[in-house]
Amino acid sequence: MEINLVEELRWRGMLHDMTPETETQFTKEMTGVYVGFDPTASSLHIGNLATIMLLVQAQRAGHKPFALVGGATGMVGDPSGKSAERSFLDEDTLRKNQEGIRKQLAQFLDFDCGENAAELVNNYDWFKEIGFLQFLREAGKFLTVNYMMAKDSVKNRLETGISFTEFSYQLLQGYDFYHLHKSRNVKVQMGGSDQWGNITTGTELIRRKNQDSGSDEKAYALTCPLVTKADGKKFGKSESGNVWLDAEMTTPYEFYQFWLNVEDTEIGRLLRVFTVLNKDTIEGYETEFANNPNALKRILAEEVTRTVHGQEALAKAIKASQILFGKATTQTLEELDERTLLSVLKDVPQTEITQANFEETSDILELLTSLTKNLIFKSKSEARRQIKGGGVRINKEKVTEKHQIQDFKLLHKKYLLAQNGKKKYYLLKIL
Repeated sequence: MEINLVEELRWRGMLHDMTPETETQFTKEMTGVYVGFDPTASSLHIGNLATIMLLVQAQRAGHKPFALVGGATGMVGDPSGKSAERSFLDEDTLRKNQEGIRKQLAQFLDFDCGENAAELVNNYDWFKEIGFLQFLREAGKFLTVNYMMAKDSVKNRLETGISFTEFSYQLLQGYDFYHLHKSRNVKVQMGGSDQWGNITTGTELIRRKNQDSGSDEKAYALTCPLVTKADGKKFGKSESGNVWLDAEMTTPYEFYQFWLNVEDTEIGRLLRVFTVLNKDTIEGYETEFANNPNALKRILAEEVTRTVHGQEALAKAIKASQILFGKATTQTLEELDERTLLSVLKDVPQTEITQANFEETSDILELLTSLTKNLIFKSKSEARRQIKGGGVRINKEKVTEKHQIQDFKLLHKKYLLAQNGKKKYYLLKIL
């Protein structure tokens, strides 16, 4: 293979553990690899990105990636890393979630590149054909309760209690691996380090079933470290919660800003894990911008946002970020969708003006004082002085004493952005 996958993952800090002979398998031949994603939400989030990038790196190294959407296992719920049992989702919600995840995975993997083209599979397609008694015969008899009890995902829940449903999850995931091994020649399962127990259940099930049938075929496991912040907390959450890959759940602007706000000490690691930039490029950037972490953050934010949302969305996110911190224009404001506009301005002071009051006056000084409850200026004389000095803008257009309120077009028919000086912004809502 042109790229040694294990060496690549090791350099990128994406290798936590692997079973013996895994590296040999990757260097020997094009290898089928899979990562599973349970459809617990209609979108994946940044926390899933590291395992998605495992598949991306595998495909870049010439191997064949399989992305498994857990239509069946999503009905049960993985106990790994959970302190309590998850609520069941109804089938309609699961189907909607599965479709959302399918679309997102298609943004990262090449499904039309010949021999190692990626494939999407859904474990509901095989589990729907298997009855309970058949599953016990096919999988249950090959793994002891002692073996399953030794897994951390089980041991960590013994004090608080674990249902038989969640206890069985590792057996379901193990059977997924066995099914893909037999039907698609998948030889490696990959995932986050918290999945080691579930993944090795699969390798053990395959070993025992192959041994039972007289086969010496092997299966392998590889995990990447869980990406955490410098303080050890889970990576991928903002103040408002998960940072989603779906633009309707986290706007491209918010997504872009998330990466601009990572800790300086994390940039190099995140560039390695979340981009496909090669070693020479990343190390070159680190040398060039050793004293300019913000430049490195912009590279990181642009690379990841482009991958997830596309070049057009990235361009809009960059324009949006210039509203408060750069040279945005009236046209920039008018081109932003309402959700992004409000995301950009969520922390600036805001006030409401009734439609009647707004339409009854044309005096720009009234708008900047009494109509806005003196939020922007305490008096007309203060507003007039600032206007004469060229320090007042509405929708990024400089205000003069000749202006009337009606000279400024409402953004989305209900907003004006007022500016007093370079850094003081105010969002006016006309309701």
